[in-house]
Order: sequence, then structure tokens, then C-alpha cells
Amino acid sequence: MSEDTDTEETAADPGRELGRDTSELSTVFGDVYRGELDRETTWRSRLDQTTTWGVTIMAAILTWAFSSPDNPHYIILVGVLAVGVFCWIEARRYRDYDVYRARVRLFQENLFANAFDPSLGAEHNEWRTELGEDYRRPTYKITVFEAVSNRLRRIYFALLIVLGLAWLFRVTAFVPDASLPDAASVGTVPGAIVLVAVGALYATLLVIVLWPREREAKGEFREVEAGEWKETE
Repeated sequence: MSEDTDTEETAADPGRELGRDTSELSTVFGDVYRGELDRETTWRSRLDQTTTWGVTIMAAILTWAFSSPDNPHYIILVGVLAVGVFCWIEARRYRDYDVYRARVRLFQENLFANAFDPSLGAEHNEWRTELGEDYRRPTYKITVFEAVSNRLRRIYFALLIVLGLAWLFRVTAFVPDASLPDAASVGTVPGAIVLVAVGALYATLLVIVLWPREREAKGEFREVEAGEWKETE
């Protein structure tokens, strides 16, 4: 009776039986790791695609804005908004990317690192439990704020700074006889209001970039000293 019960439990829950078999589990770990690594690579390429589109749109707008004095300067501000939208899209993709990167790092820290150097033991004693829980109920590992801050620091804040400086140059160099507030006006909107809005936008972005908070993203290399394992005697 007990053997029939064990057979029924194994059929209903093969994962539990698999977890007891070390040889089978090692094979599964390899397959799962390759799968997670492939997902991480796929989402990383999606980040690159978003950045490429943002840079392309930015280059096209700047080329058109400076191609003729008759072209309106506010098209560069439209470019600022467009690049900001791409930054938001990339931040959302970065949160997905970080899920798979965190899983890959969990394998590397606790399985492969321990296999190569068992003297230190696993980084997290309950890493299999944590990984199993994440497979049952996947969750984001970082907040939207951190994702946006990361993408701004890595690429988008520099792009937005270039657009901001280009806009200032456009409204001053192409209308040398007008004051800055007059040259910055957009239709019926006074230039002073436009300048305040643009300044507030960039001040907000700067706060996001410089906001002091602990990183939650897993596997970051920043604030870590360079390793020495490549050095030879």
C-alpha cells in the first residue's frame, strides 16, 4: 500500500523526487542555468535596441533642427520628451532583465562558485528555496525608481544633457538679437515659462540620478575593487 502511495505521489509531484536525485538534479541545474542565461541575453539585447532607437531619433531631430534657421527650436524639446519615453520603456525592460540576471547570479554565487571553491561554502544557504519560490511566484527585484535611475546614469542622462545644450544653443545662436526668454517662447507660451519648465525637468532628472540609496540590483560591479586573478608572477 505504501509503495502504491509513493508511486502516486511521485507521479503527482515529480519535482520532489527529482530534487532527491543528485545526478538528475545536476543535469537539470545545467539546463535551467542555460535557459536563464539565454533569457538574460535576450532581454539585454532588447535594452540595446531601445538605446539605439533613442540615439537615432535624437540624431534625426538635431539634424533637422539645425538644418535651417526657419525650423522651430521646440522640435528639440520634442526630442527630449521622445528620449524620455525611450528611457521609461528601457527602465521597464531593465526590470525584466534584472529578474533573469538575478537568477543567473544566484546560480553563479551558490552553485558554480561553491563547486570551484568549496572552502567558502554557499553564499546563501537557502538559495534553492529562494529560487523555487521565485519560480512559483516571480517578482521584480528592483523598483521602478531604481530602474529609471540606472538607465539615466548609464546612458540617457548624457543624451538628455546633449539635447538640452543643443536647445540652448539653438535659441541663442539663431536669434542673436533677442533675449533668451523671448527666443525660448513657444507659440503663445512665454519663454520664461518654457525655461522654468525645462529647468525643472532637468533638476528632477539630476535628483533621480544623484539620489543616495542602496542598490538592489544583483551582480553590480560598482563600488567593488578590481580583482587580481588575472595577474601573473
